[in-house]
Amino acid sequence: MAVELIEKYFPNLSEDQKNQFAKLDELYKEWNEKINVISRKDMESLYEKHILHSLGIAKVMQFAPNTKILDIGTGGGFPGIPLAILFPEVQFTLIDSIGKKITVVKEVSEGIGLKNVTAVHGRAEDLKAKFHFVVSRAVTQMPVFLRWLRGKFEKEQFNPKHNGVLYLKGGDLAEELAGLKAEIFSLKDFFESDFFETKKVVYLSKGNFNS
Repeated sequence: MAVELIEKYFPNLSEDQKNQFAKLDELYKEWNEKINVISRKDMESLYEKHILHSLGIAKVMQFAPNTKILDIGTGGGFPGIPLAILFPEVQFTLIDSIGKKITVVKEVSEGIGLKNVTAVHGRAEDLKAKFHFVVSRAVTQMPVFLRWLRGKFEKEQFNPKHNGVLYLKGGDLAEELAGLKAEIFSLKDFFESDFFETKKVVYLSKGNFNS
């Protein structure tokens, strides 16, 4: 279950993009031996559980060129690296507080020739830059996450949705999203595998919080 899985759901990839997705397998295997960023069990389903899951955001939102995106708690580069391959004209900043994980992000990005990724070792709260969107894969409870985002958003808007958060999350979100105006998209509507049965993309416009 390799790059063909990505091509199945994203049939308009360029040859460069196909090659970049194909190279991820070997690079993550190599770096995971040195720095464990993906569980050994999950390495066998890298393309489904990490790459395709990350690209669920692209089924909800087509980012316009020159959009600036922050990936908080990126770990080994998810969802940022797969999205950066898919949107080569969009600028991605991937941040994590664990330096070893950012080493993997840098090496993988360089290994596939990504020119639109900046990897930062640090905490999101300390970043001074502003972005159009923040993406993440369930790094913490939503109320905590939203506190990290104060002052992080650009005022200019040129995407189909207002600037805000696109968050990959599973399970029951009712309590966590209480009081927020969230749009919730089920990934089972886009991808066939059982893995996506409870997986969702949560969209919150920046109007939901003090941005």
